[in-house]
Amino acid sequence: MAYPYVSDVEVRVISKYFGDPAHRRIDTYVERGGYKALEKALSLEPDAVTDEIKASGLRGRGGAGFPTGIKWSFMPKEPTRPHYLLCNADESEPGTFKDRELIRWDPHQLIEGCLIGAYAIRAQHVYIYCRGEFFEVNQILAKAVEDAYMKGYAGEDILGTGTTIDITVHQGAGAYICGEETGLMSSLEGDRGEPRIKPPFPAAVGVFGMPSTINNVETLATVPHIVLNGGEWYRQWGTEKSPGTKLFCVSGHVRKPGNYELPLGFPLIDLIENVCGGIRDGNRLKAVIPGGSSVPLINAEDARNCELDYEGCVEVGTMLGCASVIVMDHKADIVKQIRRMVDFYAHESCGQCTPCREGSAWTARILRRIEKGQGTEEDLDTLMEMTEQMVGTTICVLSDSIAAPVQSSINKFRDDYLELIRRGDQAGAV
Repeated sequence: MAYPYVSDVEVRVISKYFGDPAHRRIDTYVERGGYKALEKALSLEPDAVTDEIKASGLRGRGGAGFPTGIKWSFMPKEPTRPHYLLCNADESEPGTFKDRELIRWDPHQLIEGCLIGAYAIRAQHVYIYCRGEFFEVNQILAKAVEDAYMKGYAGEDILGTGTTIDITVHQGAGAYICGEETGLMSSLEGDRGEPRIKPPFPAAVGVFGMPSTINNVETLATVPHIVLNGGEWYRQWGTEKSPGTKLFCVSGHVRKPGNYELPLGFPLIDLIENVCGGIRDGNRLKAVIPGGSSVPLINAEDARNCELDYEGCVEVGTMLGCASVIVMDHKADIVKQIRRMVDFYAHESCGQCTPCREGSAWTARILRRIEKGQGTEEDLDTLMEMTEQMVGTTICVLSDSIAAPVQSSINKFRDDYLELIRRGDQAGAV
């Protein structure tokens, strides 16, 4: 089976076997060099593995972009208490569909990355927290974990080295908030999926009250390649501050949507016009959300000047996030799309924090009123003021995720809002 829409400009490191069902089998994975990185890692000291990840400059692929090696180094060096590695596979951000594909086509790559990461932070147990709706994908992963145990790559005395690392696949129940690392830990412990106040940070007091590190699927899938080939090898792609490759999930009004693995720093407009075949139906580009629905959207002019790395996106007033590129053409109803995003976040709010619980619901109501032609220009000021009060005032950043698209859409596409408002005024006058 050929994976749809493969581009000749891709650098397929972690996505090399997308579309190849045979690669799910452990024998095929091993024949193609799988678990060699684990063997190499187990021959080194844990700190040496962490140092190699530091040297690569690998940054977390879940959205925050924090350096992975530094994150690992926060874990206590002396394992006087159990350590845990948590893999965040609760992929729920609108516009994001990379982690499920990594698990679907290359589950052992993830398992190997988890085992290496666990060894580096001196963890005895890995929990892979999967989105509950990934029915097929979760079955593929569970089978791969069983095979890894049978072949001696997981469990007791791995490859005869005396190292013991267990892996548990845990399915969530469909709550977006469990993708937040402390919400994930609460859910894993059997409590409501509610984020926790930090500090204490997970490296000190994590799941079950023990030192824990949480990494994204894409982050951990990259680890075996870095350990096997070296940090400098990984730096041949990307930029100085954002090294390596990244999976970009492209959706919306393009001819060829899909997952594309490209070097960080790749121009956004080249991704849209060349890799994805341009805007469909001959329409014009209007807006882009480069990093999933929780980051600011940009207009066509900014998109033409945007380089897809952590720094380049900030320069045009947005964020790379999890690199979920949502493209909108000139016929897109910006207000409707923003309202739909806010509806999603309002529905998924855990309700712990007042600014998020109340602010999300009121933001959705005001946007719906404007969309129906019943809004006023004062509503735009209210939205800006209210969402400003939602930024940085809650335990997690879900309310910030509402503020980003709302504020950026009003700043960049205010005329779209005013058109609906004035259309309503004219209808009322008649």
